[in-house]
Amino acid sequence: MDVELGHLEGKVLQLVNLCRELRTENQELRANLQLAQEENQSLNTKLVGAKDKVNAILAKLPEDGV
Repeated sequence: MDVELGHLEGKVLQLVNLCRELRTENQELRANLQLAQEENQSLNTKLVGAKDKVNAILAKLPEDGV
């Protein structure tokens, strides 16, 4: 009986450690996701600005292309 309880205790401790590791990994992943989303938003803003500039330049070009 004591041996069985010892094995169970060991498994519970492994589970607790795994949960701690997963919680830490999850926090890191959430932080990385937040950074990636912020960078994506910044790049999208820059892309819109670049498109606007290109469209403004194209609007100034003569229609006949010569």
